[in-house]
Amino acid sequence: MAGGSVAAGRSGVRVVVVGDRGTGKSSLISAVASDSFPEYVSPVLPPTRLPADFFPDRIPVTIVDTSSSVESRGKLVEELKRADAVVLTYACDDSLTLTRLNTFWLPELRRLEIKASVIVVGCKLDLRDERQPMSLEQVMGPIMQQYREIETCIECSAATLIQVPDVFYYAQKAVLHPTAPLFDQERQCLKPRCIRALKRIFVLCDHDMDGAISDSELNEFQVKCFNAPLQPAEIVGVKRVVEERIQGGVNDLGLTLEGFLFLHALFIEKGRLETTWAVLRKFGYDDHLKLRDDILQAPTKHAPDQSVELTSEAVEFLRGIFRLYDLDNDGSLQPAELDNVFVTAPESPWGEAPYANAAETTAQGSITLNGFLSEAEPTDINNATSWGLKTHIKSIVQ
Repeated sequence: MAGGSVAAGRSGVRVVVVGDRGTGKSSLISAVASDSFPEYVSPVLPPTRLPADFFPDRIPVTIVDTSSSVESRGKLVEELKRADAVVLTYACDDSLTLTRLNTFWLPELRRLEIKASVIVVGCKLDLRDERQPMSLEQVMGPIMQQYREIETCIECSAATLIQVPDVFYYAQKAVLHPTAPLFDQERQCLKPRCIRALKRIFVLCDHDMDGAISDSELNEFQVKCFNAPLQPAEIVGVKRVVEERIQGGVNDLGLTLEGFLFLHALFIEKGRLETTWAVLRKFGYDDHLKLRDDILQAPTKHAPDQSVELTSEAVEFLRGIFRLYDLDNDGSLQPAELDNVFVTAPESPWGEAPYANAAETTAQGSITLNGFLSEAEPTDINNATSWGLKTHIKSIVQ
């Protein structure tokens, strides 16, 4: 699975560049804007705008330069509070500026409760002592372990234009395709809400409900998300990668849920978050992994003195859902069976008041068909019950 990225519906990304004096902040900004190294650069540049066509996501980037002087402290804090991403610089030829990341800048960003992703950038790469044996990974690894808000680290040179555009590409990417909602850096695994979202998508793509995504279903998924089919050799390659890396990721019927989740964890680990975000957004998720209102809200308008009720077709559909999940055919849904009804929703809406314990149940606490239908009745079309059930219904029939 691969393809282009999907922008997050933003009109722009605001990147604030901070760091010690003399680390090359203004030269870096000037170099990316002009594609040349400036002979003279102002101590602090005015906001600089990179146009929408500068990067593949086609979202303009506004770069804000800052001063680290004491008298500019208030302005610096103000800009940090408004930042979508922070580029934190040090100079590759000055070890003191690297030390200051750990002793001042990163603790200060935490103290100010800055929520923006951080890109750590080593400037003046062309001036670094070639006898320096430490790699970027060796230098930044321990710092990144301590400060998980660091999205990535990169070295660049404004003088030679090495990796200058990449700095702001990664900054934009951290905003449009963030890691935090998807992946637990501490445990190195997908987060529970991400797993739930991907499981819903898997169910939607498993049209024959056999517990696996066949080659044809995988191809449909690829076309839906990326507007391009997979070649037969590509399908074979995807499945081979999964088979080699995770037991049970592929069976005779196709790609299993375990394999599907593994692929997305692999994309994220390799820095290809735009692929997973493209899938999630195509299936209706926002930046917080919540289904968008246009996915959940019913297109029903009614006056305050009017009520809404299920049509006979909707009731019959719900009866079918009840029968589908009544695995033991006892005419009721046990708690585990009811949980399965909402397995593709962000969470079950029936576990809280006023819906909890409000439906007709058996002596054993299982919900009856009448109880199930009463919980689903949309007395308020936008209430929590309708929200949860519509989420599930759309998961089945979308």
